[in-house]
Amino acid sequence: MRTYIGGHEVVSDTDFVELALGTPVELWLGVEGESEMERAARLDAARDILADNPDLPDRVSQIAAEAIEAFAPELFNVAPLAGAKVRRRQPRRNGLAA
Repeated sequence: MRTYIGGHEVVSDTDFVELALGTPVELWLGVEGESEMERAARLDAARDILADNPDLPDRVSQIAAEAIEAFAPELFNVAPLAGAKVRRRQPRRNGLAA
């Protein structure tokens, strides 16, 4: 079975991420052995993309949460740690009489 997104065939998990983001994953994560000049250029391009798409971090978070929910829902089952104490803050008094 083949999967297509917007006319592009998806052949790997990376393809899904790249099509969802609209950018190559390497732009955000870098590549092994890149020079300082390549890194600076990559980060500069990433800044430009974020400036043009301010909602991109929210979209990425949404995609990640949906993927976790679909493929590893147990990661959302959060339970408090045994023996963890909750500290409650006392209201501050400003020195005025009530």
